[in-house]
Parts: sequence; C-alpha cells; structure tokens
Amino acid sequence: MATATTTGTTTSTGGRSQVARAHVQRFGTFLSGMIMPNIGAFIAWGLITAFFIEAGFTPFGPLGGFGQNAEGEPYTGLVGPMITYLLPLLIAYTGGRMVYDVRGGVVGAIATMGVIVGTDIPMFIGAMLMGPLTAWLMKRIDAIWDGKIKPGFEMLVNNFSAGIFAALMAIVGFFVVGPAVLAFSTAAAAAVDFLVTRGLLPLTSILIEPAKVLFLNNAINHGILTPLGTAQALEEGKSILFLLEANPGPGLGILLAYTFFGRGAARASAPGAALIHFVGGIHEIYFPYVLMKPALILAAIAGGMTGIFTLTIFDAGLRAPAAPGSIIAVLAQTASDSYIGVILAVTAATAVSFLVASVILKASRDKGEGDLTEATSRMEAMKGKRSSVSSAVVGTSGGADTGGTSARELADGGPVRHIVFACDAGMGSSAMGASVLRNKVKAAGFGDVKVTNAAIANLTDDFDIVVTHQDLATRARPKVPSASVVTVDNFMGSPRYDEIVEAVQQRNGATVPAAPAADTAASGTASGTASGTASEPAAAAATGGPATGGDAPSGGAILTRERIVMDGGARDAAQAIDEAGGLLVAAGAVTDAYVASMHEREASVSTFMGNGLAIPHGTNQAKDSIRSAALSVVKYPEGLDWNGKPVTWVIGIAGKDNEHLAILSRVAKIFGNKEKVRQLDEASTADEVLELLGKVND
Repeated sequence: MATATTTGTTTSTGGRSQVARAHVQRFGTFLSGMIMPNIGAFIAWGLITAFFIEAGFTPFGPLGGFGQNAEGEPYTGLVGPMITYLLPLLIAYTGGRMVYDVRGGVVGAIATMGVIVGTDIPMFIGAMLMGPLTAWLMKRIDAIWDGKIKPGFEMLVNNFSAGIFAALMAIVGFFVVGPAVLAFSTAAAAAVDFLVTRGLLPLTSILIEPAKVLFLNNAINHGILTPLGTAQALEEGKSILFLLEANPGPGLGILLAYTFFGRGAARASAPGAALIHFVGGIHEIYFPYVLMKPALILAAIAGGMTGIFTLTIFDAGLRAPAAPGSIIAVLAQTASDSYIGVILAVTAATAVSFLVASVILKASRDKGEGDLTEATSRMEAMKGKRSSVSSAVVGTSGGADTGGTSARELADGGPVRHIVFACDAGMGSSAMGASVLRNKVKAAGFGDVKVTNAAIANLTDDFDIVVTHQDLATRARPKVPSASVVTVDNFMGSPRYDEIVEAVQQRNGATVPAAPAADTAASGTASGTASGTASEPAAAAATGGPATGGDAPSGGAILTRERIVMDGGARDAAQAIDEAGGLLVAAGAVTDAYVASMHEREASVSTFMGNGLAIPHGTNQAKDSIRSAALSVVKYPEGLDWNGKPVTWVIGIAGKDNEHLAILSRVAKIFGNKEKVRQLDEASTADEVLELLGKVND
C-alpha cells in the first residue's frame, strides 16, 4: 500500500510554533473540559456566598458558616465545605472520567481527597492534576491483567485494585502533590499581588487578548485564573481575576466599529455577532473579524487594559467565574460592592476598543470587505474544531437546508482520524456507505483513518467528518457541532466521497494521490482485488460485519434463484417495496409486519443508494419480524422512478442481529464495481444474476 510522504528533517519555525500552539490548545481544552461542566456548581457556591455569609445580602449563620449554635459550637455552613471539598472533588471526578470513564472518575476523586486534606487552601489545581493522573495510571494498571482474570473473579479484582490504588494515590497526594501545589499556588498568588500593588495588572491584557483569538486562553483562564480567583474570593468575597478574560467589552467594541465603519459582509454580520457575543457570551464570534484585520488586536488589548485598570481603581470583582462571558453572567456574579466598578469596566473597555478599532478601520483602505468566510475558516483551523456559531453568523454553514460543509471548509481543520456514516438506525444505508468510502480512503493511502457507521441518535461530538443523507442533516448537526458534516443524496456513488478523500489528503498532510473515482472500487487497488479476496475484511470491518471466511449468516443461503425477479412489475417505490418484501415473506424469511416497516423506513429517509440501486429494509423496531436472513432481488429493465431517482435494481434485505452488516458489505462491494454493475445490467436470466451476486451467500 502506498504511504504518505513525510516532510524533510528540518522543520520551519512556523511549523514548530503551530505544533506548540496546538499542544497548548489541547491542554487548555482539557482543562476547560474539567471546569466547564461544573460551572453550575461554582454559580451555586457564588449565590450561597452572596446571600448567606456575614456580609451577604441575607446573612444566615447556619448556611453562611458564621456564628454559633445553642450549644456554643460554630456553624459549619455550606460555603466552606463546598469550596474545600465539593468543587475540587467534582473537578477531579470530571477529569478522571474524561480519561477512564466512571472508574477513572472514582479513583481520581479518592486520590484528590489526599491533596485536599493535606493543604489549607481550595485545591482546584491539585484536583485538575490528581484526577486525570490517577485515572490514567489506573487505566495502565488495568491493562496489565486485561483478559487474564479467571471468570467469576472480575468484580473482586476490579474493585480491590481500584480501592488499593486510589488509597495509595491519596497518600501520595497528601505527602507529595498537595505541598507542591500549595507552593505553586502561593508563588502564583504572590505574583498576582505584585502586579496588583504596582498597578501592572492591566499589562496582562497584552498576553490574554491575543491568546483568546488564538484559542490559547483556556490554559491561562482555567489553569491559573479560575483556581487563584476562587481562593481569593474565599478570603475577600470577590476576585478581579475572574474578569481578566471574561470581560465582553473589548470584543463588543470591535464589533461595533465594524457595524459603523466596516463594509461588505463584515459590516452586515457585525450587529448579529455583537448581540451573540455580549448577551450570549460566545466570545469566539468576534475572532474572525480580528483575524481578517490583525491590527485590530491592538483595539482588544487597549480595551482589556482599560477594563482591568477600571476594576483596580474601584476595587471591583466577581464572586465566582462568569461562564459564558455574557454580560448577564458577569452581572449575576458581581460582588455586592462592585456593581459600579464592573459596569464601568465593561463600558470603558467597550468604548476604548471601539475608538481604537474605528481609527484602524477608517485609516485602512480595506474597511472589512475582505473575505470573512476565509477568516472564519482560519479561526476554526486554529481552534481545531468547527465553530457552528461563527459559521452561522457569517454564512458558511453550507446551506440552511442541509447544514452541509462545503468542499473548501471540508479541507480545513486538523488531521482526520475518524469518519462516521450516520443514518436513522445506523445499519442499512450507512453501513454500505461506510464500506464504499473506506475502500476509497484506503486506496488513497490512509488505512489508519477509521470509517464506521452509526445511528444519528448515538452520535457524539468526537468525529472529524460525519456523512449523512441530506434529509437527516438537521438531526445530525446538533449532535456534532465540532465535525464537518457532509450531506449526500445517495450512499453508493456520491461525488462528495472524492471531496472527502481530497480533504483527508490535505488535512493529514499526505502527498499520495487518490485513486480515480471510477477505479477505486472496481480495481481494488491498495485494498484488494476485484474478486474481493483482500478488501472484504476491510469493508466488513468498516461496517462491523464479519469478513469473508468468517461466521456466515445463519439460515442457509441468503439469496436463491427463487427470490430473483428479472422483470419487476412495480411502477413506483411503494409498489417496488411491496414486490421485494413479498418475495421475502413468500420465502418465510419475514412476516408481513416487516414489509410494513420497510415502508416506514422509506418514509423517514430514502434507501436509494446510487448506481441504480435501492435497498429497502425494515426499521430497528421490526427485528422481531425477521425469521432468517435473506435477500430478494428485483430488476426493472426499463428503469423505475424511486422518488425522483432512477433505479434498475431493488434489493430487499432482512438480517437478524448483525447479519445484515455482512450482507450489506458484500452488496456494496458488488455495486461499487462498475464492471459488475454493467454485467448485472446485461444479465438476462436469474441464474446469471445469482452467479454475479452469489458472493452474498459466502
């Protein structure tokens, strides 16, 4: 198999910086993944603190943790235990679960208790360290005896190994990690105090504002500012650190400048972007406007510095993190004595950013009529994910009807590692499409790229490219906001498959040319021969079915001469489904209920596959109506109108359990081979068709 060429031994400075930035982004995203799911807990703590502490809106000792009860014992309250135990443990559990599911979350939380009790400050940094680390080590330990435990002893080994290792890590946390994190936190707090006392804190905007546009801010915000700010808020009731990055003023000023002094698409889209940014708190929406005119980063820095300077003058801050960075969230977390300072900080930041951006735009010959779509694509490439919000505002979503991704957008982004075909049930159409595209991707030299299929209901946002029928795009898109969504009108011969292969070449940095579309499946180059001796295992792997020579579907021959009709009598798709389904019923393979479910499937999404083929099959709920795996084949020599698509062959499919996957893999291979399709079209007898399609019985 051809392999992708590599770059030379020397790497450019730009390449090194991009790699370093990507590592920082991934690190920041991981930190954010531990903090953001628990923001609700931070908000709850902030509200309890605001209302019930001694200086709160409605002081109440039993909840605020001040005063004594009738026996003279001090109240514990909620404020202290929540920030000391609950919040760090939630962070540790979330981080551990990200690494090793629930088992990782449990051992991570246990180990973090050692860090918590070994120090006297909130251990957020310790939790972000111990949770994932303990989970990762637990995963490696489990791998040592994976598959070696005698049946009946799995639960015993799993429970005791987790308990023993977590206890040991808690001790390590108490004696080693806790003191180290305490020393780091003390040094970081001293650095912040140094900046504050000398009036240098506004200078942090020189780092923070460019970092936001480059998506490097998560490592700073969630790795340093949030833990330090929370510790400061516990002592003083508020912290300025929560607003260093979350202030929406700098971005709002830039968008307002585009609204008044920009041109073209940038000016037209800026008001909507400003609303989403300021009220919705999605700051990334203004990043493409800065990338389109990089000098505007000066406006963001000036606005950020002004906001921080205003906060220091009024000694203002927030009680807890404001996430997302919406003005609503900012005001909700503002300390009771800081409303004037916070409001003035946001207003001043907006005004200064607006003035600087306006000067830059008015002095420039290009006032924003540049390619905002290209800037958005660059922003998404830096982010490493697709931005559904930015794409929607600037009109790069690929069309409102389908939500698909254009060829240019498809080529942008990070390396492609996993492509998934999604259909209603994740079986019929998607399984065949996955088989076809996998062969194309392998032929282009990318055997390490996974091509699988799934039901839309089971999609998760960890795929790079999602392929789905155009009628299902509106259901798929919300589940995969970070993926490129490719819509097709058939799963067998869509020209978009070649676009996907080209995108894989560009995004994975390969120089191997893709095999021509007409020859990929037919020749079997790099993935097998035309007879399928080498490529069927790959195709079967893509669909989850067994390869040739593995376990054959049960119930005898899948296709027999009696279930092949050479001159179908149907005149439309509904009649054709009845005709193909009737053959399955007559063979005793299915009941009439299965035929009814074939119509249900067609009503939800078309089973037209391209290359003159339709494969009507039942829904998931109709599995009980299948008695044995079987195929029926009906030819329409004059062609059949399948809801606007020309069809010559209708193949009815029924398979128990996962048998249909192996069947579909073989059908896909045959109809993906243009020479085989030509021979089928020229066949005049059922025996000839059976000989050509007989591989489905293997």
